Amino acid sequence: MSQKKVIKMLREMQREFNFAWKETALRSLIVVAFFLSAISLLAGALTINDQEDLALRLNTEIKSEQLQILKGKTDPGDIAYSLFHLTFDPPSELAFVAVGQRNELTWLHRVRLLALEGQIHETSDANPEILTLGHLDFSFFLSVLLPLLVIGLLFDIEAREHRDRRHELICSASRFGNRIFLIRAMVRSLLLAAAVTVPFIIAAINSNITLIQASSVIGLTLFQIVVWLALSQFITRRMREAATAGLSLISIWLVLTLLIPIIGKIFVEYRVPVPNGGSILLTQREAVNDAWDLPKTATMKPFTEAYPEWREYGDVGKPFEWKWYYAFQEMGDRTAKPIAQALYKGMRDRHEAMAWIALLSPSLLIERRLTALAGTDVLQHLRYIQCSRRFHAEMRHFYYPFLFHEKAMSESNLAEIPEFKPCAL
Repeated sequence: MSQKKVIKMLREMQREFNFAWKETALRSLIVVAFFLSAISLLAGALTINDQEDLALRLNTEIKSEQLQILKGKTDPGDIAYSLFHLTFDPPSELAFVAVGQRNELTWLHRVRLLALEGQIHETSDANPEILTLGHLDFSFFLSVLLPLLVIGLLFDIEAREHRDRRHELICSASRFGNRIFLIRAMVRSLLLAAAVTVPFIIAAINSNITLIQASSVIGLTLFQIVVWLALSQFITRRMREAATAGLSLISIWLVLTLLIPIIGKIFVEYRVPVPNGGSILLTQREAVNDAWDLPKTATMKPFTEAYPEWREYGDVGKPFEWKWYYAFQEMGDRTAKPIAQALYKGMRDRHEAMAWIALLSPSLLIERRLTALAGTDVLQHLRYIQCSRRFHAEMRHFYYPFLFHEKAMSESNLAEIPEFKPCAL
């Protein structure tokens, strides 16, 4: 496009802006868009702040409990049994934009040296990893509400001129012909984009998110507006009645935003079955409870095969020994391990399958991309679970030498008890 054409286009856009801004309905819709954007950002920020406050409060309480528990204690088995640690997945700086799975999947646990599977899945939800419509936050606003605002702005752009019998006059008076209505739609869409992104830019300035992250969110916002601008132009060019065009666009919105994600979710759940956390919990607890009635060699033999370094210390001569107790706790985890692996593989497979469904739904595509950017999707949850497992393994490797050597813990040993450190995103 030549420089002269660009200048003419900009002048025409300025002219259309002046006309558009005189419309009370347009100004009202822009104000509504601004406040919806701001409210959604605020709602997300409040949710994340509440989660951060909860993690801080629980961590403080557990630290206080630990100090009380450790006073005067030297028995490693008793200490490991009584001492809880908080594992948690701290929110990213961008989490306020898309709370995602943090509202559905457990992001913190109180754990100790007992069987980990029961501690993880005792509070876990069944399988909400492919939730389609979520919590009120900026992601929900962009994916669900923003298309309705675009429709409200553009559904009668040409129909009103047909109704007032000015369509031919406007086209003939403009140097752009009937493309003047595309320019008009672009101007209105730019106004809407400004109203939606300004609150986010303010929030971004007041947070620690990077320029790349902020640009990605703004880019997704513009992508959503452009998609619905194109759909609106496609419909309004073919339908002269505003009511018909509006109803058609709402129908498309229902299909793309609600029906495709919901039907896709049902289809993926059917095609990719996964066990639930309850079956893992039950299997692990049955294995642990059964160990009390079995010969101690039934526990120690497979345990020392997994840990050959403790084979010469594997004999249990007393009715109860801590090393035997923690050995059958770990064996309970190993019994439930195939089910847990199937669950996490299924969650990952469902997440990947929904990526294909998202290609048919711009709203679902945006929601998934935002949760990925914010570190609040199911993949981040699985990373957190893996991080908790590594910490539990670290605790085992710390306590086992004391348990198998039957060695009391000194003050310096107590200071070396592992502390959970969140894994990086």
